[in-house]
This record gives sequence, structure tokens and C-alpha cells, in this order.
Amino acid sequence: MHTPTGSTYIQLATFHLNGEEYGVDVMRVREITSMTEITRAANSPPHVSGVINLRGTIVPIISLRNRFGFPEIADNSMCCIAVMDFKSVLTGFIIDEISDVVRINKSDILPPPIDTASQPWIEGVIDINRKLVVYLNLGHLV
Repeated sequence: MHTPTGSTYIQLATFHLNGEEYGVDVMRVREITSMTEITRAANSPPHVSGVINLRGTIVPIISLRNRFGFPEIADNSMCCIAVMDFKSVLTGFIIDEISDVVRINKSDILPPPIDTASQPWIEGVIDINRKLVVYLNLGHLV
């Protein structure tokens, strides 16, 4: 089905992190890649895992688990890196597992249940098939 420009619908790429489901605008996602060796950068903040070489482009990698205060996991075999584009700058985010791509109406995005001054990356919450998905704008983490 074709949706006109200026549509009230968006597509979300959803993923798991620490047993919860999160979503980001699929138009920001450049690609999902399997975990690879990450080169640690000296003196970087704890949530910056390091950098990878993605076909000749050096991409910083952010651990969402660390950034959100979740414990690291011993078995990261299901983890992957969501590479996103923010104003032509690529940034990778380590996620536990990619879930789905869903189409939602923008009006279904509920305001965040908490004050987002300290967490500006939380755009809202969406009820998808009776499961709450936290809608993120990871551009605020870059």
C-alpha cells in the first residue's frame, strides 16, 4: 500500500535490549551488522565501546546496555550492531537482538511516562499488540 508524502505513518525497526523492546525510525537505520571486533578508543566514555571499520568508514560504536545502565551480558552471540545515519554521520549501537519492522500511526505514540530532561532520547511509548515499545531517538546519544 502506498502512503502519501507527509503521511501520518512511520516504520519502526524494533529490537531487544535487556529483555525489553525498543524502536527507532527505520529511516535512520543504514544497516544491521553482526558483532565484529571493536577497537577500543583511549579515554572514551564508558558507553563508547570503540570503533569499527565498516567498508572503509570508521564508525564509533555505543553500547546501549552501558549507556542505559544495564548490566553487560556474558553471551553476546545474538548481539548485533545497528548502524544509523545522523546528518550523514554513521554511528553504531550494540543491541541484544533485532526484532521486527512495524508500521505505526504517529498518533499512536504516547508521551513518555517520565520526565525526559535527563533522558532526551526517549520520544515516547507505543502499544504494539499489547506489548509496550519504547520509541527512541538515538540521535540524542551522538
